[in-house]
Amino acid sequence: MGTADQASGTKGTRPEDAAPVVVESPTQITSLALTVLATCAIVLLLQFAQAILIPFVLGVLIAYALDPLVRALERLRLPRTIGAAIVLVALIAAIGGSAYSLADQVMQIVAQVPQAAQRVQQRVRTHRNDAGSALQQVQKAATSLEKTAQEASQQAQPDTPPRGVQRVQIVEPAFKASDYLYWGGMGIIGGIGQFAVILFLVYFFLVTGDLYKRKIVKIAGPHLWQKKLTVQILDDINLQIASFMRVQVLTSAIVAVATMAALWYLGLHQWIVWGLAAGIFNSIPYLGPVLVTGGLGLVAFMQFDSVSQTVLVCSVAFVITSLEGFLLTPALMGRAARMNPVAIFVGLLFWGWIWGVWGAILAVPMLMMLKAVCDHIEELQPVGELLGE
Repeated sequence: MGTADQASGTKGTRPEDAAPVVVESPTQITSLALTVLATCAIVLLLQFAQAILIPFVLGVLIAYALDPLVRALERLRLPRTIGAAIVLVALIAAIGGSAYSLADQVMQIVAQVPQAAQRVQQRVRTHRNDAGSALQQVQKAATSLEKTAQEASQQAQPDTPPRGVQRVQIVEPAFKASDYLYWGGMGIIGGIGQFAVILFLVYFFLVTGDLYKRKIVKIAGPHLWQKKLTVQILDDINLQIASFMRVQVLTSAIVAVATMAALWYLGLHQWIVWGLAAGIFNSIPYLGPVLVTGGLGLVAFMQFDSVSQTVLVCSVAFVITSLEGFLLTPALMGRAARMNPVAIFVGLLFWGWIWGVWGAILAVPMLMMLKAVCDHIEELQPVGELLGE
């Protein structure tokens, strides 16, 4: 009877009432491991190929900045090849003329750095307390400990070496300025070569126009939705990068002019150089204004020899950059292109670690391109949400 009931119960059981079979699959763990390995490989590739990638990214950004000028010449019935050449020649002439006219002022600033360091040392010495201060007591204690350690080491190591052992004295080579000049000259030559490569890339990008956009859309995939998605991503990247470059050039020019006017009013020497430096370093978030403010503080202290005047100069420069960063740029930048400060700061650290100074300069446009891609790919939309405001 029990066997029959069990059999009938087994036959009457519906498939959906049966307990589900749970199979543990290591797919998620494998996917996570592959993601981590792929990320590490990409980071190593970025570091290894920075000599190629940095000029490429700079060429793309400069081409975005100069493309409106080329389009304006193209509307005047001028071929794009000639228009791009004219714009690049004008850019090189402007950079060369500015560097030649400001070379003397830059050398004066460089010559003031040792004098400023000596002035700071003298000011620190004049404000020291008497010999009974805590700092001097600590220095005296450290000096006495150092003398005691030297005497103990001399006693432990006799002056006369054992029999059969020859004393060897290591003599450090003398300072050779020619070596530093040689490596400095090689660095300048390498920088000129990199600049020439960037100019060629800019020219080719300006001449080709949207050629590569059409090629990327063509190879995106056989389906129409793949081509539409690719066009949307490329258009969004073009829109955001072009908007960023226009805003960046405009805000840098405003910061440069405002800083020049303020420094001229305060009577600071080399106000043109420092205004241009403020405009150029304004493209580096957070770090650029700090560097300019620190340099202005050193120069102002050297010129005025007054702490109050130095603080005034630094405060004016900091206020100008702060107003630009918190008011002007958010008002000009589109909502889609805005990113939260935490993402910008983390990206600045990451790209600075990957590419050094150039990484800090290119961090924001690289993050904007990444956000534009992530916003149009469903699997990567959480990353775009983290980068956005």
